[in-house]
Amino acid sequence: MSDHAHAKEQAAFWSIVASGLLTLGKLVAGLMSGSLALISEAGHGLLDTGATILTYFAIRAADKPADEEHHYGHGKIEAVAALIETGLLMVLAAYVLMEAVRRLMGHPAEVEATPLAFAVLVISIVVDFFRYRALMRVAKETRSDALAADALHFSSDLVSSTLVLIGLGATKFGFAQGDTLAAVGVALFIGVAGYRLGKRTLNTLVDAAPAGTAEQMRAIAAETPGIVAVESVRVRPAGAHVFAEIVVSVARTLPLDRVLAIKQRLAEAIEVAIPEASVSVTANGVALDEETVLERVLLIAARRRVPVHHVTVQDLGGRRSVSLDIEVDGRMSLGAAHTVASRFETAIREELGPDTEVETHIEPLVVASLAGRDADPAEAERVRESLVRHAAETGAIKDVHSVRVRETPHGLVVNYHCRVEPTMDVASVHECVDRMEHGVRSDAPRIIRIVSHTEPVRPAA
Repeated sequence: MSDHAHAKEQAAFWSIVASGLLTLGKLVAGLMSGSLALISEAGHGLLDTGATILTYFAIRAADKPADEEHHYGHGKIEAVAALIETGLLMVLAAYVLMEAVRRLMGHPAEVEATPLAFAVLVISIVVDFFRYRALMRVAKETRSDALAADALHFSSDLVSSTLVLIGLGATKFGFAQGDTLAAVGVALFIGVAGYRLGKRTLNTLVDAAPAGTAEQMRAIAAETPGIVAVESVRVRPAGAHVFAEIVVSVARTLPLDRVLAIKQRLAEAIEVAIPEASVSVTANGVALDEETVLERVLLIAARRRVPVHHVTVQDLGGRRSVSLDIEVDGRMSLGAAHTVASRFETAIREELGPDTEVETHIEPLVVASLAGRDADPAEAERVRESLVRHAAETGAIKDVHSVRVRETPHGLVVNYHCRVEPTMDVASVHECVDRMEHGVRSDAPRIIRIVSHTEPVRPAA
């Protein structure tokens, strides 16, 4: 059992003991004195005792964890118990008010203000004061609706007992209707307490969001880096917990791990600010104004899991043209590959507009690992010499090194490193490397793949 659950059960148990003893004392004193107000207070106390017993069992049930039938836990059992207490309070208030009106209309009853009655009321006021403070402290710490309802009862008990004490005092000094008027006051206070409790309970049962909670969560979300907009915030209470569903917008070009990090950061920030909250975050990707055409094309490719490269975007006097290389499984038939490419082209037009010109070049993608081994040393040396010779012809590529030549069932795969001046732009470097590799392929037609790693020239020592 958690510390909060234990504290709630202990508070409810001692509340039952105190309520039972005070009710018995008020009933005995009321019957002996004939005081309607005191008997009403005894009836109020009897209902309080029953309600507190109900609260005790409701708290024990509400602290059960979520299960297959109650995904949000059992917290609302406390609200159901509080609703039953509300009904009992209203019934008692109606009865006391009717009896008070009957006495005021000409059926007075003799009331004897005995020392016992005064003593019971004073003790009741003192006990209710400390009981109210103790219950409110535990209710706030544990956010218990049922204990808050009990505390509300005992605050009204304190006022009611004070009114009865004043009424008996007035009766003792000759004001015959003092006790009856005190009973009216008791009935009104019981009614007000019932109304307040009923309003709070119904708000919980109909999932009314706690005041200010949604606004606080929305503000936290708006300040979280990476969130473009807060679309909706829905909050529902369940016992001591608050469940929240938040929908936010993020840039659709963000990678999945970045989106997950944003969602986790938001949930943690809210749970720090509102410890009782359990937050579920949904992130919807949206297009931002600063997205480039290239980013939008690459996003389509990522969503469709289609590798692409050499994306070229042209603006033709108000018309847009997009061309790119699309890679498909090399074992795929041309008909199937053309279908993939056509669907990809359609997706681009849907994104960029139906007038967009889209051209795709289909290339084979090797999806399986190639079995390989180091090539014959003589052949590897011929490839290395070819690389060095064609590198020199470019006038820009220097220091060809780390040349590796591997034999595979489909041909040769070549990997190498080279250096260029660090001030050269990437496009120029790529053009030189491409020209160099075309020459090498002419010398060694068996090459099926050349992978280059270009590094900046090392500064002179």
